[in-house]
Amino acid sequence: MRQPTQHVEKWLRRFHPAPDGETRLVCLPHAGGSASFFHPVSKALAPAVEVLAVQYPGRQDRRHEPAVDTISDLADQILDTLRHLDDRPLVLFGHSMGAVLGYEVALRMPAAGLPPPVHLVVSGRRAPSRYRDERVRHLSDDRIVSELRDLSGTEPAMLADPELLEMILPAVRSDYRAIETYRHAPDQRVDCPVTVLTGDRDSRVSLDEAHAWAEHTTGPMDLHVLPGGHFFLVDRSADVIAKLRQVLSARAARSS
Repeated sequence: MRQPTQHVEKWLRRFHPAPDGETRLVCLPHAGGSASFFHPVSKALAPAVEVLAVQYPGRQDRRHEPAVDTISDLADQILDTLRHLDDRPLVLFGHSMGAVLGYEVALRMPAAGLPPPVHLVVSGRRAPSRYRDERVRHLSDDRIVSELRDLSGTEPAMLADPELLEMILPAVRSDYRAIETYRHAPDQRVDCPVTVLTGDRDSRVSLDEAHAWAEHTTGPMDLHVLPGGHFFLVDRSADVIAKLRQVLSARAARSS
């Protein structure tokens, strides 16, 4: 039985319909992020590719729902949403926390009786086995806002608006709790190629930590270093779109 339409629409945003697109690209946002972050990706790739952006609970139009504060639970619920969208090949693309979620969803797909994604693209995140003692989840609201400002991934106007902050900070804190308490399963690897994108000035990801993604796939891993910090993909959006197009076109060529 297929998922009810309303359930799928609750979790996935389709900004630009692409009924004839041969491939689906599912985009997973960073901690505190929302589906709208990937609107430019959808605009650039449609109609050749159907871009679906995941909307986590606790933000924007889902702000009245409780946020999910473990990667495991989030990955399970995302998989439950994707499991019936099996009529086209699937590529997963996640940034920061979304990269880990993409990895965990990819791991779950074969166990759920689904083919693995044809490709996993991860951005702005160290490999799942590389941990740091990060405790943003325990900071005061003011210090979390300072953290977001330093990362340069949130509109400054939002961070200066007390009413908006009151709405978004619970989800931000929940996301940080999810990613900071995450631990990978050492004996598992995704069964697909992995492309890693990282910024050369990203203080959250060293080059060694990015290279370590090779340990988490049975397929090939390629690493691309772009100029910028943690949100390099905003300033270097043209380069990121070009890399996504390359991944998607290579997949299409292999299947033809």
